[in-house]
Amino acid sequence: MNFNHIFLKSFRVLLLPFALLYGFIIIVRNFLYNKKYLRSAQFNFPLICIGNLVVGGTGKSPMVEYLVELLLPQFRIATLSRGYKRKTKGYALAKENTTALEIGDEPMQFHLKYPELPVAVGEERIVAIPQILQDKPETQAIILDDAFQHREVAAGFNILLTEYGDLYTRDFFMPTGDLRDQRSSAARANIIVVTKCPLHLDEAEKKKIIWELEPEANQQVFFTAIAYGIPYHILTKVHTQITQELEVLLVCGIANPKPLKQYLLEHASTYYQVDYSDHHIFRIDDLKEIQKKFEVITARQKIIITTEKDAVRLIKFSDQLQQLPLYVLPIKHFFLFNEAEQFNLSVVNFIKHFKGPEVNEK
Repeated sequence: MNFNHIFLKSFRVLLLPFALLYGFIIIVRNFLYNKKYLRSAQFNFPLICIGNLVVGGTGKSPMVEYLVELLLPQFRIATLSRGYKRKTKGYALAKENTTALEIGDEPMQFHLKYPELPVAVGEERIVAIPQILQDKPETQAIILDDAFQHREVAAGFNILLTEYGDLYTRDFFMPTGDLRDQRSSAARANIIVVTKCPLHLDEAEKKKIIWELEPEANQQVFFTAIAYGIPYHILTKVHTQITQELEVLLVCGIANPKPLKQYLLEHASTYYQVDYSDHHIFRIDDLKEIQKKFEVITARQKIIITTEKDAVRLIKFSDQLQQLPLYVLPIKHFFLFNEAEQFNLSVVNFIKHFKGPEVNEK
């Protein structure tokens, strides 16, 4: 544990009074919703919500993509995100010339990867959902990205993500911890997915985690690991391989880069890094810094690796990127214990057999 980490941890402990106040507000809010003094809007339409109880990366965007690839061949679906750090306000539906500044980096990522998918953003989901159905009346289901803690709209099917190395059961309210909702809110989920698990996770550890999560009788718990794809050039889409002879400059601005760094540690000769804050909006000066750090690397075989989320914020520098070996490393959820089919069936059956609002308001 380095000095900066110790300092940050100590500083967050000092913020305990603010965490207690924040927790009190969240608990009161949930009480009012649970007792129906405040009411969640319900739609007679299949809404699938993906979310978590903490701030930071638990794999929500790859889960949205997993569901898109699962459902798009069978249904006409759309996605709705808040559009974090975009420069616009209100409802917007991605179009051919839309940029990440207009809708946010993650929605832009969905838009680029799945051009046939309606991708919408809107801070007020209760307003945005009817607008999607007006713009795209053929829509059969909507995936709500990062909406679990927002209770203005009650989805019919909730998928809650929690990270293997940082289960919500071991966390505390912000700013002392990373919880943005109380732990008992997990009872509202239909499915809990433990993400970023080691590939070798065994049955004993699986049972131990399920015991700790204490799922309701009607809840399913699944476990996923990160599956890295083949890197592709940000402009040409030409693929390459990460080998033990290759030195890598890692450029990333994501909430939790630890699994990515570990992957490069295991598969590349060595790696160097240029870290930015989550959802960082890249400037030309950032690109110049990246170029300088890359030039310092003396290895004959060297490339730059970034994430798909960062790539949508770098693509605006396409002219400057022409001569750079900047590759994008895609990731996916890989379901452990051969349970992908069970997960898939639960989601598909929700849409197929949808009969109106059946919301678990615990």
